[in-house]
Amino acid sequence: SVDTPTHLALYRAWPEVGGIVHTHSPWATAWAQAERGIPCYGTTQADYFYGEIPCCRIMTEAEVNGHYEYEQGNVIIETFRDKNPIFVPGCVCSHHGPFSWGRDASSAVYNAVVLEECAKMATRTEMVNAGIKPAPQYMQDKHFLRKHGANAYYGQSKH
Repeated sequence: SVDTPTHLALYRAWPEVGGIVHTHSPWATAWAQAERGIPCYGTTQADYFYGEIPCCRIMTEAEVNGHYEYEQGNVIIETFRDKNPIFVPGCVCSHHGPFSWGRDASSAVYNAVVLEECAKMATRTEMVNAGIKPAPQYMQDKHFLRKHGANAYYGQSKH
């Protein structure tokens, strides 16, 4: 793939990631083109992404005209400097589109589908209420942490 250098940069930075997906899905790409992260308006997104799905900064002209695909990976890594890529398994890249990842290829594809659905719901949410604020942090915490982390309990018993 032409995007192999992007994927390699992410694999090298994040050894816990075993699969990466890049699409130009329409709803998430609209957020990327608008230079906006996708706010967490509800529990559906909170179940899979710990907070906002971030939007990476616009790449510089030098980055675009240099090793573009490799630099795209570096911009994603920069965006996640203070984030856990497993807890926030995707982003949108300004004027480009979404990238998602997971522990393996299957989870990366799953996260790409979830990211697109979250983008669609967020767009519709803002159409219904242009002044909406993100879901309260305590609600986001509950929904994410009941499925992820040391004290996760949501889902079928593994016993």
